Amino acid sequence: MTMIYERLAGDRPGLWESALTPRMLAQVASVAEPRWSPDGGHLAYISSRGGEGRLVVLPAAGGPELQISSDPPAQAGGAYSGGFHDWAPDGRSLVYVARDGKLWIVSAHGGRSRRLAEDDGRQRAPAWSPDGRSIAYVRETADASAIAVALIPREGESPSWPRRVSGKADFVIDPTWSPGGDMIAWQEWDIPNMPWDGSRIVVANPESGERRIVAGGENEATAQPRFSPDGRYLAFLSDRSGWLNLWIATADGRDPRPLVAESYEHGGPTWGPGARTFAWSPDGSRIAYLRNDRGNWRLRMVDVATGATWGIDESDGVRAGLVWSSRNQLAFLHSAATAPTSLQILDLSSGETRTVALTAPGGLTEAGLAAPEAIEWTGRDGVTLHGHVYRPLRSTRYPTPLLVMLHGGPTGQFGVGWNGIIQYFVQRGWAVFTPDYRGSTGYGRAYTQALREHWGVYDVNDTMDGIEHLIRTGGIDSGRVAVMGGSAGGYTVLMLLALVGDRIRAGVDLYGVTDLWELNETTHRLEAHYNHHLIGPLPEAASRYIERSPIFLADRIKSPLLVLQGDADPVVPRSQSDALVEAVRRAGGTVEYHVYQGEGHGWSRAETQQNALETIDRFLIRYVILR
Repeated sequence: MTMIYERLAGDRPGLWESALTPRMLAQVASVAEPRWSPDGGHLAYISSRGGEGRLVVLPAAGGPELQISSDPPAQAGGAYSGGFHDWAPDGRSLVYVARDGKLWIVSAHGGRSRRLAEDDGRQRAPAWSPDGRSIAYVRETADASAIAVALIPREGESPSWPRRVSGKADFVIDPTWSPGGDMIAWQEWDIPNMPWDGSRIVVANPESGERRIVAGGENEATAQPRFSPDGRYLAFLSDRSGWLNLWIATADGRDPRPLVAESYEHGGPTWGPGARTFAWSPDGSRIAYLRNDRGNWRLRMVDVATGATWGIDESDGVRAGLVWSSRNQLAFLHSAATAPTSLQILDLSSGETRTVALTAPGGLTEAGLAAPEAIEWTGRDGVTLHGHVYRPLRSTRYPTPLLVMLHGGPTGQFGVGWNGIIQYFVQRGWAVFTPDYRGSTGYGRAYTQALREHWGVYDVNDTMDGIEHLIRTGGIDSGRVAVMGGSAGGYTVLMLLALVGDRIRAGVDLYGVTDLWELNETTHRLEAHYNHHLIGPLPEAASRYIERSPIFLADRIKSPLLVLQGDADPVVPRSQSDALVEAVRRAGGTVEYHVYQGEGHGWSRAETQQNALETIDRFLIRYVILR
């Protein structure tokens, strides 16, 4: 394939060679949810590779890691996952979510695990009570979710039956205990809302059942409740001001107020449990928090008493999983456009930052990698839009082909953390454009909510306007534009091909939505009512579900199309891609279709990741580079 790219370079052979390979990128692991032991001496986290998860404990001072989950193995990270594990108050044990979807307790030194609770539902997001006697968690079944509390069985005892703590909310997530153990807080919401549309923070007495709504409602999003270590306050996120900011209330939920009020987001959309974009200091006097600045998550601090804020690490990159130890150390995950994800520890006393776990194979970070350029453009209706562009590091006398990569969700954002696929294609000589069209997060509530009833319209128009902006500003080959996206991004790819396909040379759809009407009936419970806001309520908006479904526009898709789909996808079932491919072929279109056995909503196995990237590369060479 390198020789094919060299045809664009004329007399400069080797220009399009890539130091990255699909095999190399497929070997990158993932790490998630660092959690300090109570004494701050150890750090536990989830490591995933090839669809296999491991619960790992690492000495904070350095030393070999210990895998403590093996029978049953831990659940691997992935789409919609999170809330993987928690420490016992005495630091001797952990509770974790296993591959079977149940909670298991294991010694911090490893060994035989024992099941927590008899429960026919999925169990996750565990939170160990301060007295060490019970665990609160989220219990999910096919038609309901609840906050449950289960007593911890003694060695040799049978698992206990849990008792429900939450009320009648349709969804609940992220239970957390007060330091005294007399209160539990969580986030909840009701259909047809998604949590970023409207949700609530609730505190409850687990014994009496008395509850109080702290913040939130039908038109206010909330997230991440967390009590201060001294028991005085409850912190959480709220977008009541128009930005998802850090708020606090008294521990019993009274007098909520913004702690940091600014035109930046301090968290992202709640796609699953376990997110931590802020962390209390051990004495409760300060909170470290992350500020989303156009996709860069910068580390800052706020004094709770005065509200004064200051920066700690405001370099570019994405940070997540923020936790503060009793030894005054912050642990977090960090990646940058030019650096794969790593687990880092910042010693707040000395200011020293150490990397304690890497996800990438040796040599990956030595390759020439491109940093993004933040751009803005004006949409056709006058709205200011946002995104990033990555340009090849080596220039050529030829105009540059453009690959547009669309994020999923569509409630999401293309942050400027590590993305090996972007770097791969930049090294191949492509410019890569990542638009954050209306509906994306990170730019305030109004920007996110602007997509209401306009999915399939604003995402298409905003992306196309961004493409034309890049062509106008120079250097882009207007005849070599390709679009690629997964899930909701795949949907927008298909709509672009159907509506403005004369300006798009080819498209790559990864498990994208093709039939909005069928999706309502077949997707998983979390998103079963998502289209109520994105497209409109039924039956009033029935015509839109047909007008904006790619399956009914298949005869207009004339540009070459590549479709990749997992056959075990619970979010966008294979039937969606099957039907679209058949319809495009029946209409005389050009479509290449690959189905990966055993894969779900995204690729978990290294061999699938490698094959998918190789397949995409060959497709783009054939239909875009060698057009």
